[in-house]
Amino acid sequence: MNFRLPSKLLLLSNCVQVSPDSRTLRMVDASKARFSVGDIIHHRRFDYRGVVADVDPVFQGTEEWYEAMATSRPPKDAPWYHVLVHGAEHMTYVAEQNLESDGDGGPIAHPLLGHFFDDHRDGRYNAKLSLN
Repeated sequence: MNFRLPSKLLLLSNCVQVSPDSRTLRMVDASKARFSVGDIIHHRRFDYRGVVADVDPVFQGTEEWYEAMATSRPPKDAPWYHVLVHGAEHMTYVAEQNLESDGDGGPIAHPLLGHFFDDHRDGRYNAKLSLN
């Protein structure tokens, strides 16, 4: 059975962290993220450029994904980013500790740019406004 959360709850879900035992909730300050949607970044470990398409205030993946993919074991209680990778067709999910500002600031080539952003100006992308 699928449920659709009201939009106010969807906004709240990005600001709440559930404990591993599912007994307690903790508010998370999303404003502590170093990067925001539209920022152009550089991945420190894997040396690629990209643009931030979304920000999770804390890790939102599964434990299985974390164990298999996050080999450097970055903190789960810090921001994680959905990044469109320059010159590729995929998106990555990256811990903040692995990212830095991109010194180039030039445009990113990715087939999904138009789904997320309107234009590139002053070294960053401007997010599309959505009226859903």
